[in-house]
Amino acid sequence: MEQVSRIGLDLAKQVFQVHAVNADEKVVVCRQLRRAEVLKFFAKVPPCFIGMEACGSAHFWARQLTDLGHTVRLIPAGDVKAYVKRGKKNDAVDAAAICEAVGRPRQQFVPVKTPEQQAALMLHRTREMLVGQRTQLINAVRAHLAELGIVAALGWNAFNGLVEVLKDGSRIEVPELARTALNLLIDQVHALGLQIKALDKQILAWHNKSEESRRLATIPGVGPHTASAIVATVGDVKRFPSGRRFASWLGLVPRQNSTGGKTSLGSITKAGDRYLRTLLVIGATGTIRFARKDVPGGNAWAAQLLAKKGKQQGRLVSVALANKTARIVWALLARGGEYKAPTAATVS
Repeated sequence: MEQVSRIGLDLAKQVFQVHAVNADEKVVVCRQLRRAEVLKFFAKVPPCFIGMEACGSAHFWARQLTDLGHTVRLIPAGDVKAYVKRGKKNDAVDAAAICEAVGRPRQQFVPVKTPEQQAALMLHRTREMLVGQRTQLINAVRAHLAELGIVAALGWNAFNGLVEVLKDGSRIEVPELARTALNLLIDQVHALGLQIKALDKQILAWHNKSEESRRLATIPGVGPHTASAIVATVGDVKRFPSGRRFASWLGLVPRQNSTGGKTSLGSITKAGDRYLRTLLVIGATGTIRFARKDVPGGNAWAAQLLAKKGKQQGRLVSVALANKTARIVWALLARGGEYKAPTAATVS
């Protein structure tokens, strides 16, 4: 085989596509591989530079190929799209685009996760899915009862009140068939609640074992769930040159539409990991509740920003505080130490 300099590998479940070029950018390999042939093929290839899209199973294959001596880089799928030939869509074209993208000098890569990091994130993803299912079931119970003229306020306590009313057959009249269906949904809600609590214990245990996660939890608005999710997702935070770049990676910076020396800022970009961004914004929203100087533990910076923007701009302040929290997270992970509350804060 002619000397290979760079390879683009398009991943799949069974049929993989390889696109390899030499030092002169000449295509030397363009072929398909069955799943069982992948490791055998790359074991025969001298150590080279391999690019893959950061998609399902990418971290697994990155670890496998790294063990064979290759240098593997994972590329965000959105960054590959620009190199796909117009009007064409097949595995060979995708592999060629990956090979082209991975060779760009300013390309940013996704860090390869360890099995332990992936396992921790599976806990978070599973919990998120179960919480969503529980919410769907609660909404279904509320909707079914509303059809019978039984309506309650929003919130968990109000739902529990609905359940008590449903169990007490003397307070409301519900057809027996409807009662049977609703009891099944309520049983599912309670079962999911127990499963979510079990996952919470697992996440807390992982958090307590991680020194980085424990340090992040010292930041106001960052609890065990947020801290463990950040540590498991980000990996080496030093790949970001600054806290601003880290916040930008999370999608917590304004979208720019600037030209001719005129700066125009819009809403946040919402790029990057949606789950981490959501956790940071939720944590910031909780912190704002105590954002008054006369409350112990209150965030003076957020209080000043609230006074400047007005209470009707509470969501804007939440996102701004989440951005600030993300920068603090970067500082603690990159430089070590624990969070120390500032003595004074000023909003410019």
